[in-house]
Amino acid sequence: MDYNITQNVMIDTFNLDEVVEFAENPEPRCPCVLLLDTSGSMQGDRIESLNQGLLSLKDELVKNTLASRRVEVAIVTFDSHVNVVQDFVTADQFNPPILTAQGLTNMGSGIHKALDIIQERKYQYRKNGIAYYRPWIFMITDGEPQGELDHLIQQAAQRLQENEANKKVAFFTVGVENANMSFLSQIAVRSPLKLKGLNFIEMFVWLSASMSAVSHSQVNEQVALPPIGWGSV
Repeated sequence: MDYNITQNVMIDTFNLDEVVEFAENPEPRCPCVLLLDTSGSMQGDRIESLNQGLLSLKDELVKNTLASRRVEVAIVTFDSHVNVVQDFVTADQFNPPILTAQGLTNMGSGIHKALDIIQERKYQYRKNGIAYYRPWIFMITDGEPQGELDHLIQQAAQRLQENEANKKVAFFTVGVENANMSFLSQIAVRSPLKLKGLNFIEMFVWLSASMSAVSHSQVNEQVALPPIGWGSV
């Protein structure tokens, strides 16, 4: 009996936190999941540059008052495991983690997790009467799946493409040098982008500008994105 009472209190407290969050900031939300490869091949300069890029994303987003309250960032990493290292928070509450690299590349599981947390977040928006823009997933990888069964990758790609076709999500893929670009092109509807060198900071500045532009538009409005100088198709 005591356990049930405690459990109910915990559930009520969680819901109260959610209600307070949206009551304090009822702005429409523009959610973006950063789906980041932290496998062993990202060690060294790549992971260091990625961490610097995350700091620049925070810096750029908070410069824009409206975007800082509308853009929500979450981070999912994939290596031998998949971790939600940052659940959805508005840009003004975002504190970039310091990522490390090790292990294999569970990309399919990472894609599933990114779609799962978006689905859950949209449920929270609807429950609390919060309008939202089409969510983005921004995947950054320097390789291809490693350590996963082929059918899991295929399921993730199919689910992703269905979500994209139904305009439930917009999925962008960025390949760091040596990434298997032909494989990445099979996963996504949009052509993957090849990062020039380690221009992570420039890429995240572009992402901030893009999300800011979306956050200033009307929900469901088509928005022209800034030119991509940091990468190529």
